[in-house]
Amino acid sequence: MLRIGLTGGMGAGKSTVARILTDLGAVLVDSDAIAREVVAPGTEGLAALVAAFGDDILTADGSLDRPALAAKAFATDEARATLNAITHPLVGKRTAELIANAPADAIVVQDIPLLVENGLAPLMNLVVIVDAAEETRLRRLVEFRGVDEADARARIAAQATDAQRRAVADVLLDNNGESGAIDGEVHRLWDERLIPFEQNLRTGVVARAEGPLRLVDPNPEWPAQAQRLIARLALACGADALRIDHIGSTAVPDLPAKDIIDLQISVASLEVADALRDRLAGAGFPRVEHIVGDNPKPTAADPAGADAAAWAKRLHGNADPGRLANIHVRVADSPGQRFALAFRDWLRTDSEARAEYLEIKRAGEAKAAGLTGSAAIDAYLAVKEPWFDAAFARLAVD
Repeated sequence: MLRIGLTGGMGAGKSTVARILTDLGAVLVDSDAIAREVVAPGTEGLAALVAAFGDDILTADGSLDRPALAAKAFATDEARATLNAITHPLVGKRTAELIANAPADAIVVQDIPLLVENGLAPLMNLVVIVDAAEETRLRRLVEFRGVDEADARARIAAQATDAQRRAVADVLLDNNGESGAIDGEVHRLWDERLIPFEQNLRTGVVARAEGPLRLVDPNPEWPAQAQRLIARLALACGADALRIDHIGSTAVPDLPAKDIIDLQISVASLEVADALRDRLAGAGFPRVEHIVGDNPKPTAADPAGADAAAWAKRLHGNADPGRLANIHVRVADSPGQRFALAFRDWLRTDSEARAEYLEIKRAGEAKAAGLTGSAAIDAYLAVKEPWFDAAFARLAVD
């Protein structure tokens, strides 16, 4: 099951995107609808609200008078806490029930207006933000929903900022255009990313690059993309992850690289790494059983290979075809773990080493030209490995 978190500012068009995804086959879990359901007449939620705030929060027909409740519940921090203590567990319970009842191969879209504000992004396999300029959203609220302009501005101001939403966005859907303009973008997202992501997640397959091996220009979004993955990994690993770091070329500013994020999870032992296997796979990061081109090699420290266990690791990848990643799980303070961090920091601070490494990378890219898959990787690494051995000695990691 693939869990998609969907959100956006008021008037951005989140409901439109939710409708399109539902039409395509997604299972929609609407937080606003659930919030209304759990306080409908005859529910324990409504009874608890009446007990806490009085029966004058009811209309003549016995349903909840939302403005009357708001006047009481938002009058003080204590009253707001009381409201949240009643409704949040009920919404969480009902949400969990709906997700549990979805088919195993479902793409579940959780429409959550306050996803960013409540810090829920790491719970999702993917976060989709529907984006529109504030003035565009304001116009839609006033013209199409009949919201008073001052009230609309106040509501927008009370929500997460555009920058806060974009920081958690794996996918940013631009909905500044006219009605229907976003439809094709949502269909492409479904066909090219969500469908294969769900299949990979369900079958334990790591997404791989297609086509020739190539270096791309540095992407200023790489660090933010890495942090989103780190948040999900931290949630999956819990206290078993002693630290999680962005490593490799994409962690070095201004360095061209393959468009693959490398991350390192440091753990207490390989037994812990093995115990994390299913948890990481369930979070969208399946184990890679056969590691191709594991760099650096144990031969850098021990040509005889007697110390190979000190360099051992477990490798996972990302099931998401839209964000390729390698997740290296290494024992804390092992040579491999320390080399990965030292190598990254060396390249960050030494411009000559960075230029030298880029020259080697370009030579490897040229060597891999015309090849694909493991053959391309082998050719690329055949150029890089001797340089890595020398780099290990220069950094004096033991």
